[in-house]
Amino acid sequence: MPSKPEPTTLLTLCQSAALAALFTILTGCSKPVTEKPKVQRDDAIAVTVAKVEVMDLDRTLPVVGTLHPKNEATIAAQVEGQIEKSEVDFGDKVVGGQELALIDTASYEALAKQSAAALVKAKASALNHESNLRRMLELQKSRISSASDLDSATAEAEQARAEVKAVEAAEAIAQLNLKRSRVIAPFSGTISERIANMGDYVKVGSPLFRIVEDSDLKFIVQAPERYAAQVKTNQTVQLTVDAWPDRCFEGVVYLISPSVSTTTRSFNLAALVHNPNRQLKANSFARGQLILERAVPTPVVPLEAVLNFAGVTKVFIVENEVARSRKIKTGRIKDGRQEVLEGLKPDETVVVSGITKLYENAKVKIQAPTTNAVALSQ
Repeated sequence: MPSKPEPTTLLTLCQSAALAALFTILTGCSKPVTEKPKVQRDDAIAVTVAKVEVMDLDRTLPVVGTLHPKNEATIAAQVEGQIEKSEVDFGDKVVGGQELALIDTASYEALAKQSAAALVKAKASALNHESNLRRMLELQKSRISSASDLDSATAEAEQARAEVKAVEAAEAIAQLNLKRSRVIAPFSGTISERIANMGDYVKVGSPLFRIVEDSDLKFIVQAPERYAAQVKTNQTVQLTVDAWPDRCFEGVVYLISPSVSTTTRSFNLAALVHNPNRQLKANSFARGQLILERAVPTPVVPLEAVLNFAGVTKVFIVENEVARSRKIKTGRIKDGRQEVLEGLKPDETVVVSGITKLYENAKVKIQAPTTNAVALSQ
């Protein structure tokens, strides 16, 4: 006879059947689950762009330097004596040959008159001895005078001639000292300092005034050695000074040093700056630019398109809706535009806004049509 199943086995079978039935009931009662449609994620970064434009710009070299006077001198006393009169002070404009001061002029006038009188006396004495010599010569022909008398008359005439020459030299010195007692401006300019005053006793060589010729100034600057072949005379220099920050002054290169400094590896050049109204002061600091070449085609981009970080200057260009970084070398900034010396080609597209969100090979979405750069005013 077949054996009967154990009670435990019957219980396990019953539990499994019950669980299966419960699962079937629950499955039949539940509603079918509908899957939600997947959302397509748009990770493109919205940007605005601009075209790289080419503008005609002057190629320049930034320079800094000092405005030296074209001529500058310290006027010193040429005679010894007391200053009788001082006719100018610092800031006064003078012309070449103008009288600036008198140094004991009355005394030198008296000495000049004394020398002139001595000259007249010496000439008269010489004339008398010449007449005596001629008379002795006539008597010698007639055998009336002796040879010794003739020799004496000749010696006296020669001595008189020598005395005339000596007195003439003394009279010339007296006239020269009289002239030098009147201090004269050597050239037209402005008195920058009065060193000696009326009543001071001065000796030969004592400084009296300092004068500068400030109607024309020399803007002396240094240029790097690599520009030696590009710097030429008659090139224009534009400059500004702190006293006139809104004014632009111009000069013309007229001096170029023939040698390069071994210390700075640069050479000096000077531009002549006309200053008829004396607005520029001598020895002022000035900064400016030397125009090496006029109207050079130069790529420019909006200033907002340029990134500067950790010493690297770059822009993002857009190619096939993908942003790529590009290192560039920049020049001047003018009218909101950045001059690009290296790194970009005309008609390339650069990102203007949204640039801070970009990274290499980022997808971009252009929000606005390409804007055209505005021509720079020259």
